[in-house]
Amino acid sequence: MLIYTDNAATTRVSKTALDAMLPYLTEQYGNPSSLYGFARKVSEDVEWARETVAGCLGANYAREILFTSCGSESDNQALNSCAQLGARQGKKHLISTKFEHHAVLHTLRKLEKEGFEVTLLDVHDDGVVRIEDLAAAIREDTCCVSVMFANNEIGTIQPIAEIGALCREKGVVFHTDAVQAAGHLPIDVEKMNIDMLSLSGHKFHAPKGVGALYVRKGIPLMSFIEGGAQERGKRAGTENVAGIMALAAALKESCDHMEADAVKVTAMRDRLIAGLTQIPHSRMNGNMEHHVPGTVNLCFEGVSGEELLLLLDREGICASSGSACASGSLDPSHVLLALGIPRELAYGSLRLSVGEYNTMDEVDHILAVVPKVVATLRAQSPIWKKLEAGERPHLC
Repeated sequence: MLIYTDNAATTRVSKTALDAMLPYLTEQYGNPSSLYGFARKVSEDVEWARETVAGCLGANYAREILFTSCGSESDNQALNSCAQLGARQGKKHLISTKFEHHAVLHTLRKLEKEGFEVTLLDVHDDGVVRIEDLAAAIREDTCCVSVMFANNEIGTIQPIAEIGALCREKGVVFHTDAVQAAGHLPIDVEKMNIDMLSLSGHKFHAPKGVGALYVRKGIPLMSFIEGGAQERGKRAGTENVAGIMALAAALKESCDHMEADAVKVTAMRDRLIAGLTQIPHSRMNGNMEHHVPGTVNLCFEGVSGEELLLLLDREGICASSGSACASGSLDPSHVLLALGIPRELAYGSLRLSVGEYNTMDEVDHILAVVPKVVATLRAQSPIWKKLEAGERPHLC
């Protein structure tokens, strides 16, 4: 029995997405940049995809959508473009948060080495940015604010509309990494005053290797990949037509079924939380009032997250301890540390992210297995023995 609960890392390709991409791998394989009719049809289909994505995001113009390879590329291009634009105006200060995806944090670190100044906001113990903290951080030389729509590890949703309104009032470009939100949460870039938005297809049942970047009309965008004139000269390279068509089809399907899917997935998430928080000395991470439907993140004291995942894998349960992009790291999650969780507790984290293809029967199986696995690991843990003997205080 295989139970996949790592949908925040990647999702299975839906039939809708697969059906949308197959013709462009076999029959409609023309290069959309070519001039003959066979290729022009492909070019027209790519523009349909652009219009579809724009519609799903509430964008005014299809040309505001740029197709990329993934969310990380989109984040990099957005932040580097904001920095370049700011530098031209004598503004070299950027604001983000301490628990962003590494695609944002590492790009900001690179910009710091190039002479930019970066302020990383606290996200408090509930994993939510305070608008007053952002207001206090914005300066005359602030060129960009980048705050993720929903966190990839703990699932908390940020006050995006309020952040967008503040940035618009202050004349600061606002970028949001919406990789965990697109297809799962309502997004309207116009109403939310979003200037740039990143997304990745494989988070909502499109294949890996295709993403998109929304850029509000009038905001200059720097070329990230040099070469041809594709994507209005801002992203060279022959378009991944099959991936683009799959992304558009999958995003539209996800948006069309968003409300019903959210009800189903939220019910599974809530059952997981209700059951797993019954395990003694466990901690639920993140504000549950502002939370994506499918993500559950907990810490179990006295347990190694790595060992927990290995034993769950033996039971056929696919889960994670945090971001898949940080796998292999021996350090605890930077997201959990940003919440103020002690390092020794953060080491025992578990992220379960359910989706539309999961079932309540699978959830019940997880609830039967996880307590047993936690108990097994604690029985073998010297740290847990000290905690139970009172030699060290419990942290939760």
